[in-house]
Amino acid sequence: MSLFHHLVSRSLPLWLLFVLIFLVLLGKSQKEALQVQVGIVLGTNGTVADMSFRAVNMSLSDFYNTHNDFKTRIVLNIRDSQQTVVGAAASALYLIKKKEVVAIIGPGTSMQAPFLINLGNQSKVPIISFSATSPLLDSLRSPYFIRATHDDSSQVHAISAIIESFRWREVVPIYADNEFGEGILPYLVDAFQEINVRIRYRSAISVHSSDDGIKKELYKLMTMPTRVFMVHMSPDLGSRLFLIAKEIGMMSKGYVWIVTNGIADLMSLMGETSLKDMHGVLGVKTYFSRSKELIHLEARWRKSFQGEDLNNFECWAYDAATALAMSVEKISNVYMSFNKSQKNTSRDDTGTDLDDLGVVLSGPKLLQALTAVSFNGVAGRFQLKNGKLVAKTFKIINIEVSGERTIGFWKSEVGLVKNIGVNQTSINTLISHSSHRLRSIKWPGDSDSVPKGWEFPTNAKKLRIAVPKKDGFNNFVKVTKDENTNLVTVTGFCIDVFDLVMKQMPYAVSYEYIPFDTPDGKSRGTYNDMVNSVFLGEFDGAVGDTTILADRSHYVDFTLPYSETGVVFVVPIRYGNENKEWVFLKPLTKELWLLSAGSLLFIGIMVWIFEYQADEDFRNQKIVDKISNVFYFSFSTLFFAHSKPSESFFTRVLVVVWCFVLLILTQSYTATLTSMMTVQELRPTVRHIDDLKKSEVNIGYHAGSFTFERLKQMGFNESRLKTYSSPQEMHELFRNKSSNGGIDAAFDEVAYIKLFIAKYCSEYSIIEPTFKADGFGFAFPLGSPLVPDISRQILDLTEREMKAMEKKWFLEEKHCVDSTTSDSPIQLNHHSFEGLFLIIFVLSMLLLLVMLARKSYKERHRNELDDEGESSVGQEHAQRKMTKATTIGRAGTPSRLKSTEKLG
Repeated sequence: MSLFHHLVSRSLPLWLLFVLIFLVLLGKSQKEALQVQVGIVLGTNGTVADMSFRAVNMSLSDFYNTHNDFKTRIVLNIRDSQQTVVGAAASALYLIKKKEVVAIIGPGTSMQAPFLINLGNQSKVPIISFSATSPLLDSLRSPYFIRATHDDSSQVHAISAIIESFRWREVVPIYADNEFGEGILPYLVDAFQEINVRIRYRSAISVHSSDDGIKKELYKLMTMPTRVFMVHMSPDLGSRLFLIAKEIGMMSKGYVWIVTNGIADLMSLMGETSLKDMHGVLGVKTYFSRSKELIHLEARWRKSFQGEDLNNFECWAYDAATALAMSVEKISNVYMSFNKSQKNTSRDDTGTDLDDLGVVLSGPKLLQALTAVSFNGVAGRFQLKNGKLVAKTFKIINIEVSGERTIGFWKSEVGLVKNIGVNQTSINTLISHSSHRLRSIKWPGDSDSVPKGWEFPTNAKKLRIAVPKKDGFNNFVKVTKDENTNLVTVTGFCIDVFDLVMKQMPYAVSYEYIPFDTPDGKSRGTYNDMVNSVFLGEFDGAVGDTTILADRSHYVDFTLPYSETGVVFVVPIRYGNENKEWVFLKPLTKELWLLSAGSLLFIGIMVWIFEYQADEDFRNQKIVDKISNVFYFSFSTLFFAHSKPSESFFTRVLVVVWCFVLLILTQSYTATLTSMMTVQELRPTVRHIDDLKKSEVNIGYHAGSFTFERLKQMGFNESRLKTYSSPQEMHELFRNKSSNGGIDAAFDEVAYIKLFIAKYCSEYSIIEPTFKADGFGFAFPLGSPLVPDISRQILDLTEREMKAMEKKWFLEEKHCVDSTTSDSPIQLNHHSFEGLFLIIFVLSMLLLLVMLARKSYKERHRNELDDEGESSVGQEHAQRKMTKATTIGRAGTPSRLKSTEKLG
């Protein structure tokens, strides 16, 4: 023993001895660890699958190196899927039946997943996929399918946010014609509907398509007006697509390409040539935060695999293996074996490989452990929700020749942002436009300007624009045809507006006007018929004095209105004044008459008070004389000034101000009465729609207009409704009146009525009420991308040039004053004189207070004088009495003495 110790101490260093002991113990623990069979179904010939398998191996190696005390060890059983659905199914079936695996990592694609998911559900073997992203797999509703990645539906709101920020109205999705490509479409449609974006066409490209087949499909897209394309396919098919698109000119200025993370996440595998072909493309890429785990793995990955970049799927594969190792360890005490139930079949029976498929006993426990596992992985927080990872952030990239460039981010809480650090609080300071939400973008064709997203292709046919054929109101639309050349000329206010709007459009639009008429030159029908022709596709639009109505908007889309809105009744007017015997009362309103009378009464009361205090003769008069004198005094000041001044100073001050008020009131009354007596009033023959209903006169309406239905809805008898086509015909009907087959009122839109009234000055008037209508608008097929662009141009035109266009077409008709009259003449009301009456009231109160204060002062002063006088008189009287008593006393002393003496 001592010799062995001596050899060890002499021969081996102490640290090496400890290392040997550790290795022996480690080997012993490895031998004692429970071997857990796990299958892997991947296409070993594919680059992505091969690198993902390396990530799984590295994950398990790293995990068990840091957890060497674990009781379990995963043993991988690899099967090649041959990159086919059948190969993946056969591999999974082999692993479950022959290797009795408790879990399967894979498959590599969404197309291979459905059979594996059903197989795992039947055998209770969890299927863990880090690359099957199709949302359609959720429809299988298998609890044993674990998606250790994000499904494709998580990015559709990021895509829709980009499209909404640039105000594109149409998008064409180009996708792989398989489960992976189709899976995103339902979610994409829902997201686009929320922002009112239309999918004009769906372009499905098979993975087996030839270059000629792809080119044919792209040529088809070129003939369409939409220029915004969203690409959802694998990187290899995407590389071919963009190569051909560049060859035929679809990567030039004006085009918009957006790729999903199916391509953006694997940009490192596409090569520099593909990047050149994709210059200007936008991409939605999965975002991983730069954690210390990710940075450490990237460094080791580049070192181990000759500088290759780590992609997102390899990160998910790494975390999936870690999650499985942790879950397996958690159920290490569970019996991991299959419960097989074989059927007794004879040689003649027809059976399948699924007949003797067992059920793994640890399946439910392992599934429970997987759904509960949570840790910080290289791809962020690994925590499953409903059996999959949830994405909350995406990176928005702009692909350039040198590589990808980050232009912003999409966060589920706030939407598009430039910086990842923006939170819900600071988002309120941001502006929703793309120029503020994203950094600068290089678009296809190396353009810096934002593409409009919609334009007419060079080989597209001209738009066929219907215009109404009408006989009257030619200021709006007039169609003339040369009998010799059959050349059609369309003019009018509506035509000029449309022509100017189309010239200002950000892209060229070719169109031609087609009259909505019959071969013999007559109108084909009503405006509703013309709108219906647009709906049926006979025309590409309708331009003219077409009113925007709710019923019509069900069949076409209207632009914003470019004319005055509203529908009104117009009636003839009559001359003269009614009730001339009472015309002297009309200059003042009833309220002002009452206020004036009340003021006279008030002034009379105040004069009574002031004169009563100052005039002795006034106090001695009888009560009847007092009242008559006071009110005669205050009323007579309306006409003349009194020669005898008032006794009271307060009365004189009050009368001066009152005369000033009366001067203004009487002069205003005189001027208004003079105007009423000399100027003839214009009054409508009918003042309200209710009078029309009661009188049962005939009502006129514009031929072909919607006003016919409106009149019937208001309760007018159809037999009383007469049509007219021009202002002249309308005027003739008014002259004939209802008694001679004419009309006594007309119901039409404000634009027509004002033109009619301006033509026949001072003969007609608009009556109340005004009914709502949205004015004239241009009609286009439902979903037409022209509508928002034209509407924006109409707004701009209204602010700048609409007045000049109205002057051009309607100035000749607007040479007379507006004949719309009021039901009552202009009168002076009490509001005009409130200040004057307030002055006289305030002054009266002040004078009254001063008078009362003066009276109180005089009375107090008089009392003091009286008290002093009484005191002086009393003292003098007392002195006199004392003097008298003294005198008497002096005179009476001798007598008393004498008497005394006598008595004595």
